[in-house]
Amino acid sequence: MQNDFWEAVKGRRSFYAIGKEPVLSDGDIVSLVENAAKEAPSAFNSQGARIVVLLGKEHDKLWDLTTEVLRAIVPADKFAPTGQKMEAFRNGYGTVLFFEEQTTVQELQNKFSLYRDNFPVWSLESSGMLQYLVWVALEAAGFGASLQHYNPLIDEKVAKTWNLPRSWKLLGEMPFGKPLAKPDDKTSLPVSDRVKVFR
Repeated sequence: MQNDFWEAVKGRRSFYAIGKEPVLSDGDIVSLVENAAKEAPSAFNSQGARIVVLLGKEHDKLWDLTTEVLRAIVPADKFAPTGQKMEAFRNGYGTVLFFEEQTTVQELQNKFSLYRDNFPVWSLESSGMLQYLVWVALEAAGFGASLQHYNPLIDEKVAKTWNLPRSWKLLGEMPFGKPLAKPDDKTSLPVSDRVKVFR
């Protein structure tokens, strides 16, 4: 089990060449995300994370609307690379959208005023842990994924399209699918420069 965990951690990379061929059933994908949402830590066990899983036509719809938003702001003569990137994400099997419920943050700020300035930061940290957990779980299941940030440009359209509460703040989009190509090799700084141990 431990080796499987570290293999998934090492295998987790940004995969941009992904396809629509199923790797898991939709039910298993949903269970994977639900388990991550349940087990991810949060400050004061506040559980402010919110997730939307888009599959099939709903996944396609997200990248179509993102393309529309970007086409309106990227000059036409420079849009080709952006359009190719959007098509690559659309070619995937699904997308996980990560949100944080801002009402939860505000309630904690009001209840624990001593930590008021910390709760927005802790909310982001909690979301980051959840995003990583989902990413590694997708890798372990055989998917390739990447983490994108077209928020806040697409926030309004996303909320309107899927009728989501305005208090849900979009923090990231994770398109995933069957890997079609290996990502480039990853370079790392020496661990000794990054980790210090004192005994």
